[in-house]
Amino acid sequence: MSTVPDGGVVVVARPPLVYLVSILLGLVVNLVWPWKPFPRGVSPVGMVLTLLAVTLFVRAVREFRAAQTPIRTRKPVTAVLTSGPYRLSRNPIYLSFTLLQLGIGLWANNAWVVAMLVPTLVLMSYGVIAREERYMEQKFGDEYRHYQAAVRRWI
Repeated sequence: MSTVPDGGVVVVARPPLVYLVSILLGLVVNLVWPWKPFPRGVSPVGMVLTLLAVTLFVRAVREFRAAQTPIRTRKPVTAVLTSGPYRLSRNPIYLSFTLLQLGIGLWANNAWVVAMLVPTLVLMSYGVIAREERYMEQKFGDEYRHYQAAVRRWI
C-alpha cells in the first residue's frame, strides 16, 4: 500500500469519477447500441433507488463532518466511523454511488448503465476499497479490524 505525502491512501482513481465515467459510458454506448430491456414499471423503482442513493450519501457525508475527518481518499482520516449508515455498511458512500447508477439505469431504461456496474464494482473493490482497508488497518489496527468483523463491506 502506498500513501501520499500528507498521509492519505493512493487509490486507482477517485471514486466519484469512477462512477461518473461508468454512467457516461453507459449513456454513450446506449446512443450507438440502444439496449432497453426493462419493462415500464421498473422506471419508478429506479427513481426510488436514485432518491435513496442521494439520502444515503447525505447521511454518510454528515458522519464524516461530525467526526471532523476528511472524505477525500488522499487526506489522512482521523477516525473510524461507526455510527449512522456506517453501522450497516463500511462503505455507505460507495453504496450510494452504486445505488445511484443502478437507479439511473432503471429509471432511464438503459441496461448499459446497469451493465457498467460490473467493471465499476470490480475496480472499486480491488483498486479503491481494498487499498483503503489496508490503510485503515495500518492506521487504526484492532479498532478497525473489530469494525471490519462487525460490519459488512457493502450491506
